[in-house]
Amino acid sequence: MTPVRLGRSDLLVSPICLGTMTFGEQVDAPLAHALLDRALERGIDFIDTAEMYAVPPRRETFGATERILGEWFAARPSRRDQVVLASKVAGPSRGMDWIRGGSADLKAADIVQACEDSLKRLRTDMIDLYQIHWPVRPVPMFGSVYFDPAPPAEAHSSIEEQLRALARLVEQGKVRAVGLSNETPHGVSEFVRLAEQAGLPRIATVQNPYCLINRVSDNALDEVMHHLDVSLLAYSPLGFGLLTGKYDEGGFDDPRQTGRMALFERMKQQRWGRPESLAAARAYNRLAREHGLTPTQLALAFCYRRWSVASTIIGVTTMAQLDEDIDAWSVPIGPELSAAIDAIRWVHRDPAQ
Repeated sequence: MTPVRLGRSDLLVSPICLGTMTFGEQVDAPLAHALLDRALERGIDFIDTAEMYAVPPRRETFGATERILGEWFAARPSRRDQVVLASKVAGPSRGMDWIRGGSADLKAADIVQACEDSLKRLRTDMIDLYQIHWPVRPVPMFGSVYFDPAPPAEAHSSIEEQLRALARLVEQGKVRAVGLSNETPHGVSEFVRLAEQAGLPRIATVQNPYCLINRVSDNALDEVMHHLDVSLLAYSPLGFGLLTGKYDEGGFDDPRQTGRMALFERMKQQRWGRPESLAAARAYNRLAREHGLTPTQLALAFCYRRWSVASTIIGVTTMAQLDEDIDAWSVPIGPELSAAIDAIRWVHRDPAQ
């Protein structure tokens, strides 16, 4: 795998990133450390986490993932210099009153304090890529579809205020580069415009969902990011497990399954739990098998080969899953298969949006 540069930053990363949100919930510390070791051995030097993790978010597991990573760094001091470490500050509360008291805003002081808290949990002096997990602005995200132009009920911090907080962290040497997550084309454009206008840190990345059942980024965001030199980090490339084929037969209530959609009732209420999402996933999974591939191979190869994706974030709970996901890097997507993928999309249009 050839390293890729993130935006206009000096960060060079592997085109596969190890996501860690299962660490501290489905994955305990010993297994997490073994997975991290294995990923690094196989050439994965990019690790993504967040203050909010583990997932599904709970008061009891807030910060647990970062602590597990910090323990890994402490036990293996040489590892920190071998990886590019990304983390995220949570946006305004989405029912999580344990994060900044359930604040509906994300102020400059909140960003600075959150970063300092993450540094302590991670046992490091610097976070290579620090991201705002979701916008402060009331925009469609996490399954909502339509923008509401009505003024928000409460005032919220401006993009420039957030950028100035990130600039402070960069100036203090606590952060190397900055990014966004769950953002819109307008948001990306404004962050870049204001940064360039005020001489503030330019965002290097946007971490958004991207997979066969959610290709919303292909509709305008890809053009914006291409022209502004901002890199896409694709999360949920397997559609929360729907694109592995595990739910094809018994659905989410199959007692044989141990995936997130089977274990956590709240996940079934989200975009990945829509009947339309499962129907589309089944169509893609069937296509994979018709072409001699596993569903996982097709879903990951699609992301790995997409011109607009800089690095694909994989999440695993077993060593076998990690190896399978990395092995999929060598799977090609030819013109015939690519056309068949697009044909399914015409019928099942981004149901997990």
